[in-house]
Amino acid sequence: MPVFDGPLAQRGIGVIAPFDLALERELWRWVPMEVSLHLARTPYEPVPVSMEMAQLVSDSRHLAAATRDVLHVEPEVVAYLCTSGSFVNGIDYERSLCKAICDAGAPDAITTSGALAEVLQGLDLHKVSVLTPYDEDLTGKLHEFLTELDVETVSSDHLGLGGGIWKVSYRTIAERILAADHSEAEAVFVSCTNLPTFDLIEPLEAALGKPVLTANQLTMWACLKRMNLPIVGPGKWLRDVP
Repeated sequence: MPVFDGPLAQRGIGVIAPFDLALERELWRWVPMEVSLHLARTPYEPVPVSMEMAQLVSDSRHLAAATRDVLHVEPEVVAYLCTSGSFVNGIDYERSLCKAICDAGAPDAITTSGALAEVLQGLDLHKVSVLTPYDEDLTGKLHEFLTELDVETVSSDHLGLGGGIWKVSYRTIAERILAADHSEAEAVFVSCTNLPTFDLIEPLEAALGKPVLTANQLTMWACLKRMNLPIVGPGKWLRDVP
């Protein structure tokens, strides 16, 4: 009789995503086989991607409710997978979002902007270039968040999109990243968890000779770090973060 081993013991990450996330498939590329992602979404808000939307999707009550929705599958960490929603009100509010998730029962919590802060500190980076798909006002809030981290934005570009961010082509994203880079920048940060970047990171890091940090990459890295699991996917500099 054949011997059936397995399945591989499953380990879980709870993911709280904005209602408009369309890149679940990209998220799975960042995690090893034994890790499952358990998604919950914030409520639908009938507004374009903007300062207003960032405020609405970062309501701590919605994050607490979404956390409770995934607790029954025993995630080891719960991630708020939204860059703008976690930077729009600054560092103290970002920390309060993690607290709200833990207060709702999560064993550990991270946000996308919190993961960005951890990597910038871990790699001792103080000057970055930025690319966002947002409008100018929301992009400015990212600059303010970086300033709070003692990180200077030496150059910045934004796509000015109010929706459909996941539809932007790799060619457009790559061209705008290359254009946004600056000789003084120690890294390039590409914001928004709804902007596809997985296959761009490795070739652009080779071309620029510096880290290309992206929202989904950093969020999954921070989750795996808390689970004592190695990074999966492109991003060789992240392997050097203590």
